[in-house]
Amino acid sequence: MKFLDECKIYLRSGNGGNGAVAFRREKYIEFGGPNGGDGGRGGGVWVEAVDGLNTLIDYRYKQHFKAQAGAPGAGQDRTGRNGNDAVLYVPVGTQVFEDDKETLLADMTVVGQRIKLLTGGNGGFGNAYFKSSTNRAPRHANPGQDGTEMWVWLRLKLIADAGLVGLPNAGKSSFLAAVSSARPKIADYPFTTLTPNLGVVGIDAKEFVMADIPGLIAGASEGHGLGTRFLGHVERCGVLLHLVDGTQDDVAGAYRTIRRELKRYDEVLGDKKEIVGLNKIDALTPEQVEEKLAALKKVSRKTVYPLSTASGEGVQTVLRALWKVIENRRKSEAAAANAHEEPWRPI
Repeated sequence: MKFLDECKIYLRSGNGGNGAVAFRREKYIEFGGPNGGDGGRGGGVWVEAVDGLNTLIDYRYKQHFKAQAGAPGAGQDRTGRNGNDAVLYVPVGTQVFEDDKETLLADMTVVGQRIKLLTGGNGGFGNAYFKSSTNRAPRHANPGQDGTEMWVWLRLKLIADAGLVGLPNAGKSSFLAAVSSARPKIADYPFTTLTPNLGVVGIDAKEFVMADIPGLIAGASEGHGLGTRFLGHVERCGVLLHLVDGTQDDVAGAYRTIRRELKRYDEVLGDKKEIVGLNKIDALTPEQVEEKLAALKKVSRKTVYPLSTASGEGVQTVLRALWKVIENRRKSEAAAANAHEEPWRPI
């Protein structure tokens, strides 16, 4: 399945049905009177977050969504049927913006969340509605109201417990493939990963979701390389695993490059929890490992974990460090949710 994280679609709610002009005409019933029914309401347009999706590829092939119009009223005071709603099923993490790409209409962060984007037009009143003591035989009815239309942008920001960041060829895809069942493309040239990849990681009978974000370079926040296209996915990650290629000469400079681009894109992103890993230590001597660990510790002011995706050395230690942060975050979120719940009281 191809990955698509942004698309533009057209939405239109249904028109309301017209009211009916009708009169009761039955044998032996004199002066039957008006009995035209009202028109049905037009269908609305909803967006709903569902489980099992991680791409907007369905909207690559269909960009126009229209709700059903309401049916017109009929005689014998029969109201027209309401139009069916149009429902957009999107992955969790999808944001809906107006055509200006700035005004946020909906942020779908929970499975089952459902938000109405457009309301259908009201049905028109039939002539029975206008009957009164001074107007016993009205011969007019209201037309149904028109539906509304708009263009919107869907933007997906993948929600993952942990996100992999680093320069191209830092070993992010190899790490994800080693710790999960994901099979991202792996090669020895930059920008092998062109789209984010998700994998479920297991450690000590616990599981969490990890996202492999395409490699960043200097100037990414200004559009260089793959630019900011995938930086939005990092926003939704609970913790970042920053991998640095140990075989390059300036590991401190590589670390600074990524941190600078994250902060330039979003200050909040720059303050996100981070685990730093020195990758590819299998290709280094013990003296080189110590030297580069010291350089990274000095620039990051954090504990740096040496690891090798190829040999597996240090991988489990890094995963446990990630899980510790994720577990604390989940506990904090659960406590915050419980704090907003009202205590049980007898009726």
